Amino acid sequence: MSDIHSAPVADAQKDNWVDRHAPDWLKPYARLARWDRPIGFWLLFWPCAWGLALAAVEIPERGFGWIAVILMFIGAVLMRGAGCTFNDIVDRDIDMKVARTRLRPIPSGQVISQQALAFLIAQALLGAIILFQFNRFTVWAGVASLVLVAIYPFMKRITWWPQFFLGLAFSYGALLGWTSETGGLSWPPILLYIGTIMWVIGYDTIYALQDIEDDALVGVKSTARLFGTNVKPAVSALYVGAMIFWLMAAILAGGGFIVVALMLVPAALLAWQVYTLDVEIFENPLVRFKINHYVGIALTLALLAEWAW
Repeated sequence: MSDIHSAPVADAQKDNWVDRHAPDWLKPYARLARWDRPIGFWLLFWPCAWGLALAAVEIPERGFGWIAVILMFIGAVLMRGAGCTFNDIVDRDIDMKVARTRLRPIPSGQVISQQALAFLIAQALLGAIILFQFNRFTVWAGVASLVLVAIYPFMKRITWWPQFFLGLAFSYGALLGWTSETGGLSWPPILLYIGTIMWVIGYDTIYALQDIEDDALVGVKSTARLFGTNVKPAVSALYVGAMIFWLMAAILAGGGFIVVALMLVPAALLAWQVYTLDVEIFENPLVRFKINHYVGIALTLALLAEWAW
């Protein structure tokens, strides 16, 4: 295997298990699924946990869905991997032109598109097995979400708001977590979903700042390019909106002082991201983006504390 084939992708987590321990035959597929960058599946998983925890606040006697949360974590890993594989198949020509992505498995020649497609199908089938463990409403809702996953990679070519479409897809777990426990929808999960969409647009705008120059050269659109010098106030507004909708969802579900007080923690993490954001410093946007993992943890614990109390 040549050096370019064995080299890690530019934005992979340093010293990750794929680069250190995975056999050479597995590495390209693990990188396609982003197993070397676990932040993605965590960000897909946390809205699922929020939906489950919000349902527990609404119906405390039912309890928290511990089995459901394990299944949804596995599903998040599989479906994030499938989504990234599909995205790389669609974006293979663009990825060749962007410094951060040109060493991904398809543009670097480690995997051909047909092999990537087979890997995509395998992950999707395993994800379907997980999905079919839930009630019928959740199954059909999960199937419907595939439309959002399918259209997202094309949005950066036709709209300045591809992050909005990522938000529609990446926030969907907020609905599924709720429906897996209740068998239907109501206003609390819808408000949670809206807030999470705003959160995703905010953090992915920060992430897209890494590629802003290359994106301009190849004609890829993003909210990072759209907001330009106003990126800080724009992300601030999105994060404030996210907190407002999350608070409304929690209160409408029956939450009280405990969840409101503990939500100051994710609010502080979001504020820190914007206040310290500096696109001129290498890896500054990436570090701020990754902090959203802790936002996910903090909001989950806030909802669980309200339920436990």
